[in-house]
Amino acid sequence: MQDWLLEQANQRFVDWQTRYEQLETPEQIAAYQKELRARFESSIGGFPERTPLNARVTGAVRRDGYRVEKILYESRPGHYVTGLCFVPEPDAADAERFQKPYPGVLVVCGHSANGKGYEGYQAATAMLAKNGIVGLIIDPICQGERLQHFDEDQSVLVSSSTQGHTLVGLGAILLGQNTARIEVWDAMRGVDYLQQRPDVAPDRLGCMGNSGGGTQTAYMMALDDRIRAASPSCYVTTMERLLHTIGPQDAEQNIFGQIGWGMDHSDYLLMRAPIPILMCTATQDFFSIEGAWTSFRRGKRLYSRLGFPERISLAEVDEKHGWHQPLREAAVQWMVRWLAGRDEVVREPKLKLLSPDELQVTPQGQVLWLPGARSVNEQQHAEYLELQTQRDAIWKDENAAKAAVREIAGIRRLAEIPRPRVERTATLEADGVTIEGLILTNDDGLPLPALLYRPEPVDRNATDRRPIVYAHQAGKQASFEVDGARRSALSYARAGHTVLAIDPRGVGETAPADAVWYHPRFGGDGKHVAIAYLLGKNYVGMRAEDLLVAARWLRSEIDPSSAAQVDLVCSGGAVATAGLHAAALQDELFANITLHQMLPSWESILDSLVSESQFVNCIHGATRAYDLSDLIATLDDRVDILEPVDAMARSMP
Repeated sequence: MQDWLLEQANQRFVDWQTRYEQLETPEQIAAYQKELRARFESSIGGFPERTPLNARVTGAVRRDGYRVEKILYESRPGHYVTGLCFVPEPDAADAERFQKPYPGVLVVCGHSANGKGYEGYQAATAMLAKNGIVGLIIDPICQGERLQHFDEDQSVLVSSSTQGHTLVGLGAILLGQNTARIEVWDAMRGVDYLQQRPDVAPDRLGCMGNSGGGTQTAYMMALDDRIRAASPSCYVTTMERLLHTIGPQDAEQNIFGQIGWGMDHSDYLLMRAPIPILMCTATQDFFSIEGAWTSFRRGKRLYSRLGFPERISLAEVDEKHGWHQPLREAAVQWMVRWLAGRDEVVREPKLKLLSPDELQVTPQGQVLWLPGARSVNEQQHAEYLELQTQRDAIWKDENAAKAAVREIAGIRRLAEIPRPRVERTATLEADGVTIEGLILTNDDGLPLPALLYRPEPVDRNATDRRPIVYAHQAGKQASFEVDGARRSALSYARAGHTVLAIDPRGVGETAPADAVWYHPRFGGDGKHVAIAYLLGKNYVGMRAEDLLVAARWLRSEIDPSSAAQVDLVCSGGAVATAGLHAAALQDELFANITLHQMLPSWESILDSLVSESQFVNCIHGATRAYDLSDLIATLDDRVDILEPVDAMARSMP
């Protein structure tokens, strides 16, 4: 499965390079920038309307040459952002060099548990102030004072920022958004705050950050016209090197379909060229240094075509991943050059950093304990509920609604899907059942292992002996138990059914061995689901097509002239959601549908702080048009949902 996904991606990388080489004139480059930026913004769900920031200073701490103001603002109503604003207080020697209004730089954090309090991030922001620039550093969600996952007694359920971002990302995917939308909007409102300060020049603003902060910087310099200089650190590489080394990272670093429609890391450098950009890199970084240099060369070539080769540069330190002092110094020096107009060497002095108590912006140390605060989870669920009117309007015409489902889930009509190539492998007998090994290879070249169970004798006219397509998330030979009775492909065959037990892609013989993505709660196939997402694909849709192909083949295998229906049995959420889509969109193919341990509504994900093994079941933007319950309703009494589960894999009534 990984090989197949990487083959799909590799062709897109070739397409990207071909298009890049065609960007020769300023007009072509401008058109490319406009198109990509619009696609980028759309893919993360666009941005909400600007609402009052309600910014306030909750305290201040003084240091040699600067003061630190504790800042609290609302990027959306009830969505609080905590930050520290490092403001120059120059001595007599520097007073002439540092003139108000100062340039301003937004500093965005990497995945540090203490967010803005991490020593390297504090040091970089303090160094800005020591060099006559106002620096604002903010906590991202799930870090510092902005943790999002607490139980009822205020105990932390999820402390890992990467896990937190990805859990938030599941709900975002269903809404057609991305965790990046939240982070970028918080950052954009941070820029709003800087522009409102009388001591900051609103037209001399920059952005810099490391690791996850490098990601946010890359996005900000691409999407916010007010950023006039930028320095992303330890992030920019190429998508090709990323996939072939460490693989996709947490939710905000994966933009829906970006490989499919053509946005590489290089494009973050290109999208607003020729603004001044300094890439900070580390030789031994897990973000490939080879990829970083490839993207830099692409950026340098395009900047040269525009006549500004000096506006893009790269600093490399012979270290592992991190915002090491030489990189911090290089980033600040870049800001001093391009925002303050002073071309001078910058060195980091010995700094007295803020203690945990001095860092704290909110009274209790967490924004969610402020009156009126709303968690991201609460906001997402509220947006889901607001979409109900839109969903209801779509489902007034069931045919049109199903067409929308096909488009969103990427499921072709059966007549549009070529028949598979079938290879018969081996045959054996077991308790009066003939079992034949098969490999069905779809039109996309992916082999699907299957077993065909034939009981003897077969009464093809018996309606209670219809052929069955059987899929289990643990593989075609796995069984499940309901009311004390064990069910499997073999047990159905012994009851007189001809059964095609198939491994849809990523299941059974095609299941990944080591694709856990950050945490087992994102499923054993999480890494592959993330690559598919980057390609603009989803496992629900792909597996639904696998089941459709299997059902059609089974029907023709039994009687080539027959248009009879088959039954469908799917056990486990990883295949049951796909089975539901297949049956609802091609209902003339299926008679009865049995779905075991399925999530009956995506609302459960949006209403749960923590979910288990649901990444594979998420489709980008699906809840704008439908929920699983809408598909269930189209099947009437033909569907039997056994032992349904919620988003945390707990049994439901």
